[in-house]
Amino acid sequence: MSCTEQELSTQDMLQGHIDLHHHLYGYHKSMALLCATDLGIPGAIHRRGGAATISDIVADTMIPPAKLPHLRRLMRVLSVSGIFAVEEDVYKLTPASRLLVGDKASCNFSPLVHLVVSPAMLTTFSSLSPWFRDGRNASPTALFEMAHGMPPWEMMKRDDTMNSALNDACVADSSFLMEIALRERGDVVFRGLRSLVDVGGGHGGAAMAIAKAFPDIKCSVLDLPHVISQAPDDGTVCFIAGDMFEDIPPADAVLLKHVLHCWDADDCVKILGQCKKAIPARGDGGKVILINPVIGYGVKQDSTLKETQVLADMNMIAIGGAEREEHEFKKIFLDAGFSDYRIMPVLGLMSIIEVYP
Repeated sequence: MSCTEQELSTQDMLQGHIDLHHHLYGYHKSMALLCATDLGIPGAIHRRGGAATISDIVADTMIPPAKLPHLRRLMRVLSVSGIFAVEEDVYKLTPASRLLVGDKASCNFSPLVHLVVSPAMLTTFSSLSPWFRDGRNASPTALFEMAHGMPPWEMMKRDDTMNSALNDACVADSSFLMEIALRERGDVVFRGLRSLVDVGGGHGGAAMAIAKAFPDIKCSVLDLPHVISQAPDDGTVCFIAGDMFEDIPPADAVLLKHVLHCWDADDCVKILGQCKKAIPARGDGGKVILINPVIGYGVKQDSTLKETQVLADMNMIAIGGAEREEHEFKKIFLDAGFSDYRIMPVLGLMSIIEVYP
């Protein structure tokens, strides 16, 4: 039977043909975004007041004029996919590309592009099929280890460029999300706390934002020694080198932003167990604050949001982690000895989750 000799209409078969090729070529969008970021195209448009012709872009990025026809093709891909907008041959920034041109490093998501579309991650996912077939290694970081011969955290210690990209991406993400979280739910989540420790808080982007908004809260950051050693300590928060699996400093609240998704369920229970030891009872204000996607939560999700959440989950396979649905979070919370939780889907891709002892 030929591929068209089925109980499908011609229109259905042609749509299937389109859908298949859409998936096949999908990675070109990521590579085009990386290329534009490397070339400084978003910044070039930004410096021209948010609108630039193709000739302006060539002049500002020093792309050889001979590449002009190919640059038009690159910009067409990025315009069709929503990174840029184009009107009468003038390219403009969109909300997505504006996130790549922050005047401050803490507001610029370019490091995230370089991290997610890095050679290390591309090499990792090139090993996905053999990893699924390999039944010998069931460790949480097996995929990354299969590709690189070491866990991701070990590579971070050895590769300063990758480590810096991760930390810079975390600072930008923290600054962006915390600004919105503090504006939309700051009084609900943080007011009344006397102390907070940001576990796995990197260079302190989230903790600094909280300390600035609520000066009465004593904010600390706990992270691994090689991370803390490079943290910009300006006295706003206290940086503590340590291991969240061994001990977490006592505080009214523990913040876990993008932490649990790096670990399997058993390790999440261990981390939350240490958090529970660090905080007081619920009646005394104790809680754990998570900032993380909750896949499929809410009845008004659009398809782009849901797809982005499940793609983010796919990305976490690389390091043995996972994005989770509500029922998966609930089981982890109960297994760690917590009694209740509340989900606030106020951060687009992310939600704020309060977990109570």
